[in-house]
Amino acid sequence: MSSPGILRLSHAEVRVPDLQLATAYYAEVVGLVLTAAEPGRSYLKGWDELQHHSLILTEAPTYGLNSLAFKVIERGELDRLAARVEAEGIDFAWHEPGALNAASGTVVRFTAPSGHVIDLEHGQAQVGNGLTLINPPPAPDGLKGMHPPRIDHIFLLAEDVDGVTAFFQNVLEFRLTEQIMADDGHQLTTFLERTHTPHDIAFLTGPDGGFHHLAYWVDEWNDLRTAADTCAYHGIEIDAGPTRHGATRGCGLYFFDPAGNRNEVYTGGYWFDPDDEPTTWTEAEMGRAIFTYKGQVDPGFMSVHS
Repeated sequence: MSSPGILRLSHAEVRVPDLQLATAYYAEVVGLVLTAAEPGRSYLKGWDELQHHSLILTEAPTYGLNSLAFKVIERGELDRLAARVEAEGIDFAWHEPGALNAASGTVVRFTAPSGHVIDLEHGQAQVGNGLTLINPPPAPDGLKGMHPPRIDHIFLLAEDVDGVTAFFQNVLEFRLTEQIMADDGHQLTTFLERTHTPHDIAFLTGPDGGFHHLAYWVDEWNDLRTAADTCAYHGIEIDAGPTRHGATRGCGLYFFDPAGNRNEVYTGGYWFDPDDEPTTWTEAEMGRAIFTYKGQVDPGFMSVHS
């Protein structure tokens, strides 16, 4: 029987210059639930998430990604995964519950070969989803904006996509679901999962430490239309979509928060078993892999933040 290892993407910490504005945007427009606020930080989650947060907003002069975290369901698995990271010659640090923030669990923190700060976390505080455990309604009252139920995936950049993909596969035990291959045989883009979905994390060729977008799940295509309507009503810049992806076979809408961090709401996709073979896209078909309907990627969409 395989070890439980990483369960799923847990949360991301994102920098914003104007914390008050960003908090209002994520709570009122995106419709995340604000669970806590402290000087310099806000904590939010999708309405159906039980844990305390899936997004941390941190006030800083710049925008971009500070760190991302994966949920580890068993405490003993942190020791096993930390040993695998250490065997690669990568330094890591232990943080006891409450050390990183009031809701944090036990965390192993390290920097991946791509330059991204990664947390493996067990035991983040649970706050519930506002529903009873006996005869609940389908959703709580008072949801706002797009109100996605949960976090879905994160899309990052790395100079050596082959190398960081191998690290996630061989050390953190992710499974490769899809890849876009360059004509010279290198991986341009990779999609990896722990949840049997098309991707929990993806890497695109670009500068180390780069941040492309953070995505939240919505239940169906009509929710993307509602999200686009919400963006239009609030004057939020739409970057792309609603549209269909060839890679992952999902559908998405991209837009920007007030700081310039790219968001996505995403739906669709497929089930991926551990013994399934990854799908490969050629460099010539990269446009269709990213945007099926348009068949090409605008240069602005490839812009990134670090």
